[in-house]
Amino acid sequence: MKLLGLLRHAKSDWDDLSKRDFDRGLNARGRKGAALIGAHIMNHGVAWDTILASPAERVKRTLEASGLPQPVTFDEAAYLSDASTLFRLIREHGGDARSLLLVAHNPGLQELVLSLVGTENENRCFDELMVKYPTATFAVLELDIDDWNDCAAGCGRIVHFARPRDLDPELGPEKA
Repeated sequence: MKLLGLLRHAKSDWDDLSKRDFDRGLNARGRKGAALIGAHIMNHGVAWDTILASPAERVKRTLEASGLPQPVTFDEAAYLSDASTLFRLIREHGGDARSLLLVAHNPGLQELVLSLVGTENENRCFDELMVKYPTATFAVLELDIDDWNDCAAGCGRIVHFARPRDLDPELGPEKA
């Protein structure tokens, strides 16, 4: 069995509209959410052997604010990638790791989970994730594989799903 963690970047900063999408950092709410979910990830009990991430500025700032201590491998292919690209990256970077944490973007992360979880493994966490995969959300999947090269549709089940608003109601959906 392998463990796959998925973290979506925290809420990005849209104050400077002249910045390219790739170069946007985090707003104050994003920094708070990233710190909160980072503490949650560290207290969750998994020592992530490998952290793979998009090199987008908002992902880098999410990792920085999260306080996750491990070195990170950045791969440009993870930037705004679809599920099939994320599958490829997992296979390429998994190596001998027992656990891999992927930090990237939506809709790719949500599409990846929807592909990985077999119908027989759908549960409450899956139902929540189907509705929305908000910013700074963390999910953990158990994959019924011994080698990352075998990562494929239907091989997983969600065992953990946490949003910043689950940890602090102040970080719930913004009121209009």
